[in-house]
Amino acid sequence: MTTDIQARSVPVEGTKHRKRVAIGSTVGTTIENYDFIGYGTAAALYFGNAFFPDADPLSATLLSFATLGIGFAARPLGGIVGGYLGDKIGRKPVLIGSLLIMGIATFLIGVLPTYESVGVLAPILLVTVRVIQGLAFGAEWGGAILMTFEHAPWKKKGQYTAVPQAGFPLGLLLANVAFLASAGLPGDWAWRVPFLLSAVLVGAGMYIRLKVEESPEFEVVKERGEIVKNPLRDVIKNDWRNLIRAFSLRVAETAGYAVAITYVTSYLINEGIAERPETILAIVIAALVGFPATLFWGWLTDRVGRKPVYIFGTSVMVLFGIPMFLLLNTGSLPVIITVFVVSFAVCQNSLSGTQGSWFAELFSTATRSSGASLAYQLSAVVSGFTAFWAVGLFAAYGWMGPAVLFSVFGLVGLIAALVTQETWGPARRAEVEREIAAAKQPAMSN
Repeated sequence: MTTDIQARSVPVEGTKHRKRVAIGSTVGTTIENYDFIGYGTAAALYFGNAFFPDADPLSATLLSFATLGIGFAARPLGGIVGGYLGDKIGRKPVLIGSLLIMGIATFLIGVLPTYESVGVLAPILLVTVRVIQGLAFGAEWGGAILMTFEHAPWKKKGQYTAVPQAGFPLGLLLANVAFLASAGLPGDWAWRVPFLLSAVLVGAGMYIRLKVEESPEFEVVKERGEIVKNPLRDVIKNDWRNLIRAFSLRVAETAGYAVAITYVTSYLINEGIAERPETILAIVIAALVGFPATLFWGWLTDRVGRKPVYIFGTSVMVLFGIPMFLLLNTGSLPVIITVFVVSFAVCQNSLSGTQGSWFAELFSTATRSSGASLAYQLSAVVSGFTAFWAVGLFAAYGWMGPAVLFSVFGLVGLIAALVTQETWGPARRAEVEREIAAAKQPAMSN
C-alpha cells in the first residue's frame, strides 16, 4: 500500500486537470459499459432466437448466456495486457486503445449475420467478436480508474474514483434506454440499432480521451527510472495476498450483478412474471438511481473508510437473496422496480463505488496498474458464467437456487472485506490532514 503521501507529485488539492481527467475517464467507461452491458441485455432478450434457434428455449438461453460468459472470461487477459502496458508505457495509451477496440467490436455485433442467414457460422462470429469485446473491456478499467486516482486530491480519492465507476450505471442506463427505444423496430433491428449507435459514442469518447493528460505519479516513476521490468511478475510474487483479497471483493459485486440484473431479466420474462418493456423500464429506473448512488458511496468512503461501506453492502447481499425473489414473484411492477433499485443502487453500487480507491491503495504505484487490473478482471472468469449457473440452478431447484447463489457471493465479499486491510478510514484521514498541515506550515512562515 502506498503510504508516503508527500512523496507523490500530486498537490494536496490534486492536479489542475483532475476534473477533466475524471470526466474523460467517465465518458470512456460509460461507453465501454454501454457496449458490454448492451450485449448482456441482448443475450437475455434476443440472442437465443437470433443465433441458436434450433435449441429449445432453456438451451437457447443457456447458450446465449454462455457467449456472455466467454466475453467475461477474456477480460482477465485484457486486464493482464492493459495492466502491464499501463505500468510500462503509461495509463493514457491503454485508455485510448481499449476504447477504440471496444467500439469496433461492438459495431460489428450490430452487423453480424444471424443463424437464419449463415447457419452455424453466426454463433462462431458472435463468440469471436465477444472475445474481442472482453479483451478491450479488461484493459479499460485499470487505466480509467488509476488516471483519476493519481490526479485526485489527497483526501478525495474515493469521491473522484467513484466518478468513472459511475460510468457503469450510466452505461447500463444508455444501453437499456436504447433497447427500450428500439423494442418496437421490426425484426433484428430491435437489437442491431443499439450496437450500431455505439459508433457515435465512441467518436465522442475518443475526442475527450485524446485530451487527457498522463498520470503524474506514473511520470515521476518514469523520470526516476523506477519502472519495473516485469510488473505482472512482481505483483504476483510480492503482492499475491492483496490480489486474492481484491479478487474476492470484486466477485461479490460483479457476480451479484449477474444474478440480480442479468439473470433476473431473463427470469422475469421466461416465467411470464413481467413483459420485456416492463423489465427494461425497471432496469432503467435502477440505473438512474445508481448513478448518484455510486457517487454517494465513493464520497462516503472518504468519510468513514473503505471497509465499513463494503461490509454494509455485502451484508445486505447476504440477507437479500431470498427476499429478492419472493418480491419479484409477486409480479407487481412497483415491487419489481424496488427490487432492481435495492439490488443495484445498494448492493452493487456500494461495492463498485468503493473499489476504485480501495484497490488502487492496495498496490504501489510501480505495479498498481497490473495489480488492480488483474484482481479486478480475474473475477470476470467467475461472474461471466454466473448467469449461466443461475439458469442451471433454477432448472434444478427453482428460484431458490439463484437466490442462494446471490447470497453466497455476498458472503464471499463480506469475508474478504473483513480480512482486507483498511487503507483510509478516520485514523488515516487524520494522519493525512496532519501531513497537509505540516506541508503548509513552511509556506505560512514565509
